[in-house]
Amino acid sequence: MDSNGSASRISRAVLVTGCSSGIGRATALRLAASGWTVYATARRRDAIADLEAAGCRTLALDVCDEDSMSAAVRAVEGAEGAVGVLVNNAGYSQSGAVEAVPMDRVRAQFETNVFGLVRLTQLVLPAMRAQRWGRIVNLSSMGGRLVFPGGGFYHATKYAVEALSDALRFEVRGFGIAVVVVEPGLVRSGFAEAAVGAMGPGGAAGPYAAFHEAVARGTREAYEKGPLALLSGTPDDVARTIERAISARRPRPRYKVTASARLLIAQRRLLGDRGWDLFLRSSFPSPGTT
Repeated sequence: MDSNGSASRISRAVLVTGCSSGIGRATALRLAASGWTVYATARRRDAIADLEAAGCRTLALDVCDEDSMSAAVRAVEGAEGAVGVLVNNAGYSQSGAVEAVPMDRVRAQFETNVFGLVRLTQLVLPAMRAQRWGRIVNLSSMGGRLVFPGGGFYHATKYAVEALSDALRFEVRGFGIAVVVVEPGLVRSGFAEAAVGAMGPGGAAGPYAAFHEAVARGTREAYEKGPLALLSGTPDDVARTIERAISARRPRPRYKVTASARLLIAQRRLLGDRGWDLFLRSSFPSPGTT
């Protein structure tokens, strides 16, 4: 209640990161169409200018830049009082053997997928706590519950998102804030090409050259053809799940999206470490073997 005895307004404005393509764009469009006040963001505001015609408000936001994040949060809080819902979607996949990926790329992967998510969460929490209501949606992946060869650093960031979300869920529940992890499986969104394009340099004749080639080929095929491709989904499948989660009175801690996520997470749990390793060796070449 405010000083006049009336109920204070609770902001349910939604801030979505990484809206230039894929899941972020689909989420911004779906939520705006459903009547949510949506602040769609991307590093370059011109890349999302068309979302304004769909009812979104747009902001520049680079999750690797402190000033950019602070300015975006201030803009939403100035207009709405608080960021009511934060959708931490921005991220990408750095592929390549652990030994082969340069450390500057490793740091960039964690800066985008983990540290930016953490800092943006820290920035929105004070106003969320003040209004005693909020939703934080962290985009993880089935890759936060299992690991494929050649994706060690990407998977490490998603495992970190899972752990941070579990800790945060406990810490902010008493303030009326729910933390949700969304775990998509294969999503047809250009992710595969971006992951392949970010493959760490192994050298044409280096020890991981054949392995990198096989991982790139397998990644493309998984998204384009074969059994797993039939179990994939679209960005709107993920956006629909995010809308369901933030609309729920008591959101579930985790939402798996696509049949591929449900199948592979269950398979990983059932096979155990040695069984999963055997499954992977049947699908990928092992570096160092002939």
